Amino acid sequence: MITGLSESRSPGKSRYKSYNRRLNRILSHLVVLAGAVVMIYPLIWMISSSFKPQDAIFTDTGLFSSQWTLDNFTDGWSALDYPFVVFFVNSFLVCVGAVIGNVISCSMAAYAFARLRFKYSAFWFILMLGAIMLPHHILIVPQYILFKNLGWINTFLPMVVPKFFATDAFFIFLMIQFIRGIPTELDEAAKMDGCSLFGFYWRVILPLSLPALVTTAIFTFIWTWNDFFSQLIFLNDELLYTVPVALRLFLDSTGNSAYGQLFAMSVLSLIPIIGFFLIFQRLLIEGASTSGLKG
Repeated sequence: MITGLSESRSPGKSRYKSYNRRLNRILSHLVVLAGAVVMIYPLIWMISSSFKPQDAIFTDTGLFSSQWTLDNFTDGWSALDYPFVVFFVNSFLVCVGAVIGNVISCSMAAYAFARLRFKYSAFWFILMLGAIMLPHHILIVPQYILFKNLGWINTFLPMVVPKFFATDAFFIFLMIQFIRGIPTELDEAAKMDGCSLFGFYWRVILPLSLPALVTTAIFTFIWTWNDFFSQLIFLNDELLYTVPVALRLFLDSTGNSAYGQLFAMSVLSLIPIIGFFLIFQRLLIEGASTSGLKG
């Protein structure tokens, strides 16, 4: 009888546990959804404000307004001394150079740390990790002095050339983690086939490290595209301004700021980043998950 009683209660317990699991899942999804709404609200408000007249942006604070216009996009495109396409081209030139430099130099440095054995390799690896923890703003003054002596101020060289010398230790560390996951048996097989160290890097490591390379390229593109401080320091001529610096020109210290045009051009500046991410999303997720960047 006791056995039958326990069996008769077990379906009720299982239904209760299933109900609790379902309720917890719904609550967790609601919490995540609420957090997502809070995080994305400023972006939605900016997009909505880019379609509003200038005098309605701060008076009509709702997301949906009866006053819709495209004047902010057309006026903002030509409001500055140069068409805004000039700043897009400048940003693309800087980003492409930075991406190429980081992918080449960081992959070579990571290959050396992950596969080669050389003197004081542990010391140099620790020094490289220490560079990740060093704030960028500490180096900006000596960098400015160096680039000024080289005659590189007011050019794109300070934002591009250092990338070819593996100055971004974060991406080196990312690729090291990925390359260490490649089977070492391939090294012996390459040596037996007469492959040199550079040949092994070029023919084996690079093709197998494609997800990590794409992850490096995407993050380099996004960080360089959004970089304001370095580009503001090194660029003086408005013709050479990139998108982040050009957006600052819509703000006037006297209070006559063109916020509508600022929001409209900011919306357009998001398109390359979103497109770049969507195109390589699968490889980005694969590279991040296999390089120890989860969580």
